[in-house]
Amino acid sequence: MANSITAGVPKDFVDPRSQVEKFPNAREHVEVLVIGAGPAGVAAAIEAARLGAGVKLVDENPVSGELIGMDVPLFYGGRAGSAVQAKARMLEQVIAANPRLEEAFEAGVDVALGVHAWGAFVSGPGLQSLPVPVVGLADEAEPWLCGFDRLILATGARDLVMFFDGADQPGVMGAQALHALLARYDAFDGRSVVILGSDALAVETAGLALDRGVHVAALVEVRGEPQADVSALRARGVEILCGHVIRSAERGPFGVTGAILSGSDGAERRVACDTVCLAVDRVPSVELLDVAGAQLVLDGTRGGYVPRLAADGATSIPEIYVAGDCAGLRSGPVADAAAAEDRARSVARAVMASLGRTVEPADVPSSTRDGDRHAYRLDWMRALLACGDADVLACQCEEVTRGELFGVRPPRYLGASSETIEKRDLTALIAEGSINQDQIKRITRACMGPCQARRCREQVAMMLAIGGGTGLEGVPLAGYRAPVRPLQLGLLARIEEMPAMREHWDVWFGIPTQWVPYADIGTPQEAEYLGVNMHL
Repeated sequence: MANSITAGVPKDFVDPRSQVEKFPNAREHVEVLVIGAGPAGVAAAIEAARLGAGVKLVDENPVSGELIGMDVPLFYGGRAGSAVQAKARMLEQVIAANPRLEEAFEAGVDVALGVHAWGAFVSGPGLQSLPVPVVGLADEAEPWLCGFDRLILATGARDLVMFFDGADQPGVMGAQALHALLARYDAFDGRSVVILGSDALAVETAGLALDRGVHVAALVEVRGEPQADVSALRARGVEILCGHVIRSAERGPFGVTGAILSGSDGAERRVACDTVCLAVDRVPSVELLDVAGAQLVLDGTRGGYVPRLAADGATSIPEIYVAGDCAGLRSGPVADAAAAEDRARSVARAVMASLGRTVEPADVPSSTRDGDRHAYRLDWMRALLACGDADVLACQCEEVTRGELFGVRPPRYLGASSETIEKRDLTALIAEGSINQDQIKRITRACMGPCQARRCREQVAMMLAIGGGTGLEGVPLAGYRAPVRPLQLGLLARIEEMPAMREHWDVWFGIPTQWVPYADIGTPQEAEYLGVNMHL
């Protein structure tokens, strides 16, 4: 308990109903745990192993076909072919697409594929019962806790999603997901794609699609000129449409059949395609950092909310470091694995030094960042709002429309609203205080669905900023909660629980006997509630 807030506190002052000193040891413990087996994660794991650490490398790929269908962890948009249902083939594909995994095996790294990291927990205010820091892991059969001395998060980035009419049907997907289906799984079920965006991400996405035999019908850019060099795409016959935005994805029996584009002059045109790919930008995956309690800051040059970092990759939590895109997006080619690997190796060396190992000081590779990415994203969001109506969805899971979000309307299933609610809108709410996305979530249910806001978090924040007349810095981060992956609660319930932990569990789960009903306070009945389970 040396690191506990209870250290030095007389035992009589520790609530006996608390979990202090009752939590079992984690099922396994490693010196260095790395989450994410992209270029940065694999490089960090190999470097730490070569420097003498015991290393476990965890990656959720291959993701099950069921989760891909739920757009987890990327926006696959119903364009994954039936091949994703073949687990053995998917595993072979993941290993074949990432040859450095074999190098990790040879370096002695314990590689665990197909394993989700659903939570990260470190002792701090409000959490004093853990013997050591742990990460919650789970495969399809069971969950478990893995303790660690140091954790390197290399969880990458996910798709930035913005909706338009028809975006809720099969065939609308993200660039990260398209890359995964083409390059990692070889399971893309489409033939012709319209790509939204024209910076490095969009250009690389189009190039990959062409290389894999997919027709790129057009690159659509909301601004007046391309945001990256598109000459190679033009030479390959790709049409570049600047000053355009998508108004609608045409609906068909099996999903998208075309994109209806609106030009800056108001003229519309149809481009035939079966897929619309959102390649406007990406978003650092910081779910585990937020759940663990690491300090996050909003930085438009790094891609949104990112960890507050030291130069060596250390976060505000001494045991946790980050590497790769989750530390913040950087300029240059998205597929530049060499730069990510160089920096990840320097992070691994810093981790080893923090463990007291003697290592040569790491040269932290210099890197550059783009300008404020938020300005470009907001240009797209404003254009999409301008050419779409209030019935376009803002949250697909909860079917919350733009109009309901701006009107701050409660869920439709609650029935007819009152006159007071009808008078309420975003402007009136702001007059009562600053915008809070968590508050909007509780009122409208936007961002509360099973996709865990992966499809709507950023676009709802942008809509609140636009509707509220403020910058994105005026919209606080909507908090993440464990599990950050949609696991079955029955699966989580299998985590070992000691008898001493169960003894007072009802106190911590809000059983009615915990509370004295308001009407009974101060009456003779109040004393009847003050039993063994009453916690005052």
